[in-house]
Amino acid sequence: MCELADQFCNAIGVLQQCAPPASFSNIQTAINKDQPANPTEEYAQLFAALIARTAKDVDVLIDSLPSEESTAALQAASLRQLEEENHEAAARLEEVVYRGDMLLEKIQSALADIAQSQLRTRNGAPSQPSPAES
Repeated sequence: MCELADQFCNAIGVLQQCAPPASFSNIQTAINKDQPANPTEEYAQLFAALIARTAKDVDVLIDSLPSEESTAALQAASLRQLEEENHEAAARLEEVVYRGDMLLEKIQSALADIAQSQLRTRNGAPSQPSPAES
């Protein structure tokens, strides 16, 4: 809301500063469609767009507030359900991490066996099964 008030004040200030004085006795002669657009019209369009956008932002914020039908009990129930879902997701994540760790250990063991076999082959030693293969 403060932003909207600032934009209204700025718009009025710029209009007061830039607007040409108008003569009420001879209004029709002041209007000339052949004149190029003056900066006042550009300012008016700019501030109108800023004010409209800020008003829409305020509406979005108001719409995101809890409704009147949403009582404290309903909000608490919703929070409990979200906590339950969070705990279930955490348990699934822990299981996936555990399985990943087990798979990593198997891969590291297999890589160690491969490295040992390659070292024995290079050194000319006969290939012997490792204790893990027995």
